[in-house]
Amino acid sequence: MVWTWDVIRRIIEILWLINIGFAIWTVFRSRRDIASTWAWLLVLTVFPFVGFVAYLILGRQLSHDDIFTLRKEEAQVRDKFLKKQHHLINKHELLPKGARHTKDRMMVNAFLNNGEAPITFNNQVDLFADGYVKFSHLIDDINHAQKMVNLEYYTFYADDLGHRILHALEGAAHRGVKVRVLYDTSGSRGTRPQFFEHLRELGGEAQPFISAPKHWFMTPRMNYHLHRKLVIIDHQLGYIGGFNIGNQYLGLSPKFGYWRDSHIRVHGQAAQMMELRFAMDWNTSCRRSRLPRFDLSPYLQQFTIQRPTDEEIKAQDLVSMQIVSSGPDNQRFAIRRGYENLISRATKYVYIQTPYLIPEPSVLEALTIAAHSGVDVRVMIPSMPDHPFVYRATEYYAKYLVNNGVKVYKYDNGFIHAKTMVADGTLSSVGSANMDYRSFSLNFEVNAFMYNQDIAEKLREAFENDLTKSTRLTPEYFDQQTKWRKFKQYFSRLLSPIL
Repeated sequence: MVWTWDVIRRIIEILWLINIGFAIWTVFRSRRDIASTWAWLLVLTVFPFVGFVAYLILGRQLSHDDIFTLRKEEAQVRDKFLKKQHHLINKHELLPKGARHTKDRMMVNAFLNNGEAPITFNNQVDLFADGYVKFSHLIDDINHAQKMVNLEYYTFYADDLGHRILHALEGAAHRGVKVRVLYDTSGSRGTRPQFFEHLRELGGEAQPFISAPKHWFMTPRMNYHLHRKLVIIDHQLGYIGGFNIGNQYLGLSPKFGYWRDSHIRVHGQAAQMMELRFAMDWNTSCRRSRLPRFDLSPYLQQFTIQRPTDEEIKAQDLVSMQIVSSGPDNQRFAIRRGYENLISRATKYVYIQTPYLIPEPSVLEALTIAAHSGVDVRVMIPSMPDHPFVYRATEYYAKYLVNNGVKVYKYDNGFIHAKTMVADGTLSSVGSANMDYRSFSLNFEVNAFMYNQDIAEKLREAFENDLTKSTRLTPEYFDQQTKWRKFKQYFSRLLSPIL
């Protein structure tokens, strides 16, 4: 064969057509939302070889076995536990009456029916905005644990802070405390199983979450992360929020500087809801590690929600709370719909902090409608990227919101990683879910949605304090950006469903 330019061009055309055919077959054979489908189709057709490699690593969905195991665990709780909660909540008026609390009751019902999240009372909450304070309390609580410590993190680095946490866990195990650690292998890059070897020798247990493939070279799948951050101690004390375990979360990273995050410490019945979430995550991962399963029977048989007394309802330091989780194993999108609900019910203000602003259309519309309706909508994002494509997409949506009446600020005092929302002085959320496609559809997330004036006021004050270290973005700010930067923003926006 004579390799003329016409022959080479014909071969390239044939290979291109074959690539397009494989791209269509690969993407459409998996059930996913239309935005993700077209985003992956764009990647696979524009970048023929590189795109398929990226898809193998990032685009493959959880196996049917994994999803079945996850749903089986949740069905056990739903069938034996949540039916009882539905009955109790329908039988008693568990929230104060009055027009002021109508929004609260509607939110509670929405989460109960869609997110299958019972409401709990009698919770005392401490809010942390600084890593040193949060981890100091956490280590002290682990050191005083008497029965059990269940710890679940997206990131558990084997650095100085990681060793401090591990040392506290080892001390607890040495005292006879039951210790379990669940972590995400992708988020904990560099942390080997041997890191937990001494903890295991002392009787503790540690394992990666089920989304970690058995053999990465056979089934590469990096797109589904255990993004939850939970600690439960002695069944009554829980931690939930945005901080991971690593030196950078203490502000020790030269790249990011000061690390601004939000976490809460909960003493009360909500900790048992966190423990149920941990138990289901632990048990779904035991199929691979063959570690002992978490016994759910005490919770399923004994746990009840008691109607609060009038004194408890009036107590400002007692927080009503629902622990809401979501993930790629179901299509309920409980956290995303909770965000939409909270935004759409606001009449005065909505303050949001998120490191990634890549909202789905429904959330984007809720924010726009609220702003056009006269609600004071404010969103705070970082002033620097930790993922280039993600940050350029964040800038694109920030510009869109600014042009539609939303006040957007960039935090200048380091990196803001908080995932918080507060509205109208009563409704608030703190957890692991960012305002992006990944948190809404791809990651396993958990948030605490709270109904309390005191905690809402503290979150509002924290936001307003951060405003003094922030710069408001204006249309002029975006107009002055270079054409190349604007192109990166538009291109990143096309990829936003899979970032």
